[in-house]
Amino acid sequence: MRATVTEKEFVLPSARVAALTALVVSASDAPRRTVVSPLSGRPLAQIPHSSRADVSGAVLAARSAARQWRELGPRRRAAIILGFHDRLLAGRDEVLDLIQLETGKTRADAFEEVAEVANVARYYARTAADLLAPRRRRGVLPMLASATQTRLPRGVVGIVTPWNCPFALSLGDSIAALLAGNVVVVRPDPRTSLCVLWGLRQLVAAGLPSGVLQVVVGDGDPVGEAVVRCADYVSYTGSTRTGRLVAAIAAERLIGCSLELGGKNALYVRPDAPLARAVDIARRSVFTIAGQYCVHTERLVLHRDIAEEFLRLFLAAIAGMRLGVGLEYGYDMGSLLGPDQLRRVSEHVEDARRRGATVLAGGRHRPDIGPWVYEPTVLEGISAAMEVRDAETFGPVVSVYRVESDDAAVRLINDTDYGLHATIVSGDRTAARALAPQLRTGTVSINESSASSWGAVGATMGARGDSGTGNRHGPDGLLAYTVVQSVAEQRVGTLGAQGAQGQRRFADWFSRSLMAARRSGLP
Repeated sequence: MRATVTEKEFVLPSARVAALTALVVSASDAPRRTVVSPLSGRPLAQIPHSSRADVSGAVLAARSAARQWRELGPRRRAAIILGFHDRLLAGRDEVLDLIQLETGKTRADAFEEVAEVANVARYYARTAADLLAPRRRRGVLPMLASATQTRLPRGVVGIVTPWNCPFALSLGDSIAALLAGNVVVVRPDPRTSLCVLWGLRQLVAAGLPSGVLQVVVGDGDPVGEAVVRCADYVSYTGSTRTGRLVAAIAAERLIGCSLELGGKNALYVRPDAPLARAVDIARRSVFTIAGQYCVHTERLVLHRDIAEEFLRLFLAAIAGMRLGVGLEYGYDMGSLLGPDQLRRVSEHVEDARRRGATVLAGGRHRPDIGPWVYEPTVLEGISAAMEVRDAETFGPVVSVYRVESDDAAVRLINDTDYGLHATIVSGDRTAARALAPQLRTGTVSINESSASSWGAVGATMGARGDSGTGNRHGPDGLLAYTVVQSVAEQRVGTLGAQGAQGQRRFADWFSRSLMAARRSGLP
């Protein structure tokens, strides 16, 4: 692994920071906290923090803007979002800098966030009108009655997002909710709010009415919790532990919620896999965003027939990775977010090492590259006693397992409380497709990293087990932000009678009608 140290001072002009932080819903005398850039370990900006009262004010302001936004209709709302799409791509270098400065990821990884938001914006802008269009449904009996099913916005949607993909998750989920006709209050992680505020600025410039999207900033307690307690629907992305707390509050309030939580994702290399391609897929699956990605691979499942040769090629590929902190393209992996994440990764690796695991690659902190850079790490000989076996590491660490058959691979992949994503690499796509339904995961990628599932915005990404209950992307990703209202209309006749004789005649007539519907093939 080649170390590349960039001497550049990673700083932002104070006027630029002030223009962005002015968009935070907070008091004029709100406390400010210093955000540190993972690229340098130095202060990046001071961010005002919102209070519970600020959250209540943001929700109230959003409610006041709801009618105007709803009455614009799907097509005018879509035109605004498409305008944002164009502004985003035209100004992408500016937001790429912000994403990198806040998260420490490489520019290529940061671009994936921009591409995700643009992809989601275009997809939902083009499909929202059709998805929201009223649907005619059959009434109680043909010709006598009809019904119409309508999708209505939920109201104020609260979106709480983490630090690892702040722009993609905050803006992508907000766009889906907005195009469903809702107003939104979003709480990005306070360490990574600048890029989200940049996105809000571009939306306003594209024509988003005032108040429709509000940004509050602060810790989960009190600000994130306040959003969950005030919104009409909640979308939460983050840890399973906090997801359970969000679910409990939502249940107490009898509101809906979407939860996209952790993962312990596996990549299976079948014996017929093209190994050079498998190595490239595995390298990207494991080490994208330095492993700080809910759908990245933490378990590498190898068929014994190809295990030795695959590992030889895989370890060579890791040795050639270019690690670095810098705003230019060219690095293969960047930094962890900060000292807490570095501590967690180091503890998982050292615990495994002490308990007998073999470190095939990496296993070291690299402060010579960046303050919180950790080497791409490969472990083998994992046992149930090791923390890394079942807990989500959320770092550039992968554990190797060898299996004798597809059946053994399926058992191992499913041997986790999580159920977010899995990858299969195979020369036989038919065989890989046959394995996919056996995996207890929300998504499966075949012959590509999770980028293929993440990028397929027309297909819904689900989750199972401790990975949550949410749906992102696809029709379900927008419809989740709506409620169904059905209107049934009786055209002729009545559905009841008075008196014993009338009720008997009605029952006979209705029974004959049901049998006629049965014979006609009606659903």
